[in-house]
Amino acid sequence: MFDLSGKVAIVTGGNGGIGLGMARGLAGAGARVVVAARNREKSRGAVAELQSLRREAGLAIEVDVADPESVNALIDRTRKQCGRIDILVNNAGMNIRKAPHVVSLAEWRKVLDVNLTSAFLCSHAVYPAMKSTGGGKIINIGSMLSIFGAGFAPAYAASKGGIVQFTKACASAWAQDNIQVNAILPGWVNTELTVQGRKEVPGLEERVTARTPAGRWGNPEDFAGIAVFLASDASDFLTGTAIPVDGGYSIQG
Repeated sequence: MFDLSGKVAIVTGGNGGIGLGMARGLAGAGARVVVAARNREKSRGAVAELQSLRREAGLAIEVDVADPESVNALIDRTRKQCGRIDILVNNAGMNIRKAPHVVSLAEWRKVLDVNLTSAFLCSHAVYPAMKSTGGGKIINIGSMLSIFGAGFAPAYAASKGGIVQFTKACASAWAQDNIQVNAILPGWVNTELTVQGRKEVPGLEERVTARTPAGRWGNPEDFAGIAVFLASDASDFLTGTAIPVDGGYSIQG
């Protein structure tokens, strides 16, 4: 039920953090994983790690997820090299931590392009490939800020709230094509993004740990299992959901 042997997965931003954690899980379950990101050297390192799990587990393709031509090239190259696309993980993301009255229009657009428009571009481009093979799985990465407000991250919060609604729209539209679309809402996770966040937001680490029933921040490997579940036959009757993976952070009053 959880076997991904013979499946091909694209993970945007899959060369580090949560993306690499999910890529490890998918590769470990048998999938061939395309690490789609901008940093070539970092992607090579991620692929080497995946190939240590299984020789044919991964390859890297450079992409700018906010550029339609680059995204289309990613999909075309994946189909040519791998023959099919079964799984898409829209994970690429960034943040600019500024209050709403400080963030510029250019900064606002940059965050939305990378976090939200990229999910549209990649999903739009991969749809024909999935339909042609009888179905597929799309996993969009939201955030706790899809649920909660944060005055220091208005563009990020707007983009991640949009991810949840975009997930529901695609799930509704593509159910007839046997394409399931779901979102993961990570809590506070130890990544490069949050290391910087802890520097910019005083007391963040302590407040998050105190509120989280699990008593710790998440780690990238905590996302391997949920990625495999949502990419596998085990989730065939699950679509349009947004699942918190947060150690219980979101259940606290």
